[in-house]
Amino acid sequence: MQVYDLHSHSSHSDGVLSPVELVVRAKSKQVDVLALTDHDTVSGLEAAAKQATIEGIDLIPGIEFSSQWNGCGVHIVGLSLDLGLPDIHAAVADVQHRRQQRAEAIAEKLAKAGIAGALAGATDLACGETLGRPHFARYLVREGHVSNVNQAFKRYLGAGKPCDVKNVWPSVEEVVHWVVSAGGIPVLAHPAKYKMTRTKLCRLVDCFTASGGLALEVVNGRQAVGMADNLAKIAIQYGLAASIGSDFHLPDQPWQELGCSGSLPAQVRPVWELW
Repeated sequence: MQVYDLHSHSSHSDGVLSPVELVVRAKSKQVDVLALTDHDTVSGLEAAAKQATIEGIDLIPGIEFSSQWNGCGVHIVGLSLDLGLPDIHAAVADVQHRRQQRAEAIAEKLAKAGIAGALAGATDLACGETLGRPHFARYLVREGHVSNVNQAFKRYLGAGKPCDVKNVWPSVEEVVHWVVSAGGIPVLAHPAKYKMTRTKLCRLVDCFTASGGLALEVVNGRQAVGMADNLAKIAIQYGLAASIGSDFHLPDQPWQELGCSGSLPAQVRPVWELW
């Protein structure tokens, strides 16, 4: 039986391993099929694909888009993208522009709080990759404003804090369209993490499916007992395939380690049957 991990992140978004290091680690964890799904970027896929050939791993080109539904932040993974199509690159450019606008707004709030140079500092720490709040947090640590990243979020950057800037992400419907236009398979990522009631989650899934969504991430890392079976029932109810992934970001987190997710419930249709 092959080991699938269809949700992982590299240093090209908010992971810590380079795409090459990520693939090498996946091989060491006996992963056979890996999707690199960095947030709002596909810049790490070329290097990952080259290393996957060396390691003998099947690499699935992917991405994880940020979106919003009814005021809630929702993540949609795109799997098996055709990087030769212009649609995916136009979509990435759109989201990167939104991220830049948000970064500028965060920097303005930090400046009003007496912290200058945050945009340039965070951009420098991002090293040309996707700019986000973790880079601002690292800048605050580097400049001595806080002692660690967690404190940066608790004091400045977290939800409701003085320098919090709400997301300006595209709608679920728009993101699903982007993925489909790029020849990919839209997957509603980690549905249990949205902390919705079952009724509200089903409303989200209904919207996602009506927009052209094709799969639900039934297994995300190591979940509570029974969670996968509950999500499998929702996938079956809405005619969705099921996906599985660790949501790996960094080593030393065994609940999100590459290949840790086990297997899908027997009653669902695996997403890899769609490509």
